[in-house]
Amino acid sequence: MSTAPPVSMGLPIIDLDLFLSQSRDSPAVQTECKKAADALITYGALILRDSRVSEEDNITFLDLLEDYFAQPLEDLQKDERPELSYQVGATLENTEKPKCAVDEPCLRIIERLEPSERPLDISAHSPDPKCRFFYKMSEKPPYETKYPSLNAPNVIPQAEHLKERWVPTMDKWGASMKRAVENLADMTSIGLGLHSDTFRVAGKYGPHILAPTASDLRKYGEKDTILAGFHTDLNFLTIHGRSRYPGLHVWARNTGKRIPVKIPEGNYLLVQAGKQLEHLSGGLIKAGFHEVVVNDKTIEVIEKRKEQYPDRPLIRISSTFFWHLSSDYDLVPIPALAGRAQRLRAGLTYHDDEVLYEPMKVGQQVQNELKHIALMA
Repeated sequence: MSTAPPVSMGLPIIDLDLFLSQSRDSPAVQTECKKAADALITYGALILRDSRVSEEDNITFLDLLEDYFAQPLEDLQKDERPELSYQVGATLENTEKPKCAVDEPCLRIIERLEPSERPLDISAHSPDPKCRFFYKMSEKPPYETKYPSLNAPNVIPQAEHLKERWVPTMDKWGASMKRAVENLADMTSIGLGLHSDTFRVAGKYGPHILAPTASDLRKYGEKDTILAGFHTDLNFLTIHGRSRYPGLHVWARNTGKRIPVKIPEGNYLLVQAGKQLEHLSGGLIKAGFHEVVVNDKTIEVIEKRKEQYPDRPLIRISSTFFWHLSSDYDLVPIPALAGRAQRLRAGLTYHDDEVLYEPMKVGQQVQNELKHIALMA
């Protein structure tokens, strides 16, 4: 565990330990919850401290996923499920497209940014060179869902060197991140003036996904390679453990500034707002834009890893978990939050196009977004 003051590159650090150790009515907890909500409103992202999280578990997880994605292509292809819109199992490189490459409102956001703050150019960007694996961490609903493909059973790799390690490692690390992000959802509910379990109840049967990405840095390790083009996440909250390789940038909503993310060592996680939270809050909290690219710091780590671990795969794994609202939940802006959003937007000097958040089921919202990124026909 790290005892030195952490560096988060400008993102607020939220203390989950404080929230869990005191009464929810205490002034300190109320202040920390408001700080969490304000961080998501202002930045669309925050750093979360949770002493229950083990760096050792993250390392074990990263090792397993490096070994998995180092397999031959034909073995990885066995785990693809395109008929389920890639919502379980593997998604191989050059499949998922960054929505912003062709989405006019998103392109206008990029145009409004100062040239020095813009993402790497995705206007001619082909599908992302990253791979992904989706491993569900959801609770089966006690009713028949209208969206069965979003709630399909997991794919388990069958290679001898993986299958014994797979489920215990994925379950352990996934449970750590799910627990942390659900507690943060409670903090955010309180900080926004809602009942503490508002978001937790809405996501009780969500198709939550442990969703690591993998980028082969032997093939895609040149400077300014786009590993994941400028985009937002379609879910409610995304939580990340520390990757071994830098390259993640997020954009602060209030300033439009690009922030290179550095998750401190130890018990820290990165959380980003997704489109479901944006929709439910009527735009008070905006889904956070981000990209993953190869920069000078990425290349420095590549060279160090080559020297220190010559027998390990050079694959950038993101330790990512997508927390969703339940697929059959009615996604309708909460009036009190939508009213705050209107007042906030009026006072911003930097903002994007006004959005109409139409009522719909969460499952429909997910399917709409999957079509945009070429994962669903």
